[in-house]
Amino acid sequence: MKSIHKIIFTTCLLIGLQLPSVQAQDIKGYVYELVSSTPLWNTTIKNIRTQEVVQSDRDGSFKIGGQLNDYLVFTNPGYKQDTIFYYENNIRRIYMTRDESLISIDEVIVSRMTDSRLAAEIAKAKNEGKAVDASQERGGLRVSPSRLFGKKAKESRRNLSLLVAEQEKRDVDRRFTTQLIAATVPLNPDEIALFRERFRPSAEFSKKASTDDFKVYILDSYKKFKSNQ
Repeated sequence: MKSIHKIIFTTCLLIGLQLPSVQAQDIKGYVYELVSSTPLWNTTIKNIRTQEVVQSDRDGSFKIGGQLNDYLVFTNPGYKQDTIFYYENNIRRIYMTRDESLISIDEVIVSRMTDSRLAAEIAKAKNEGKAVDASQERGGLRVSPSRLFGKKAKESRRNLSLLVAEQEKRDVDRRFTTQLIAATVPLNPDEIALFRERFRPSAEFSKKASTDDFKVYILDSYKKFKSNQ
């Protein structure tokens, strides 16, 4: 009996020792300036859940304790504070925006933005691209010539579609994950990356579909993927 109790105790002890290592992980990444891609050192990174704070090194790299679904806040003097949602186990590249600069938006810039910065730029583009003011305090609808014909307003309206498209792509990717694909069809990591890019579903489908709907979609797309190889 003593030997059995000893075995049970030892097993429980080993499990207890292993649990923290299974749950704990390091979130790693790099911080850059958005337009120039220059590494930003001495950026403060804070995990909202654990309250742990670290700073980026001279090459922009950082490492902080955390887990999936954590929020990290990034601050650096002269740059806009930004927040990321950690939803996939990979090295994150964070691009921070200078406070005083106006961004000339293109596809590369947009793809670098964090989710919170992307949302802020969408709100900004919508506001700057408005040609009509519906304020009742100023006599109802008013058309603003500067907003209708101004260079900044026109550029904002052009940029808005690019920003929204990137946001929709990210929303889809949060559901059309590598983990879900790997659990549904037999593809290796390189094939999954290609499959995910080639068969990314529409934003409309992603909003309405259940997890089972996604699995059916993946199975159907897998047949097409294999037939084209």
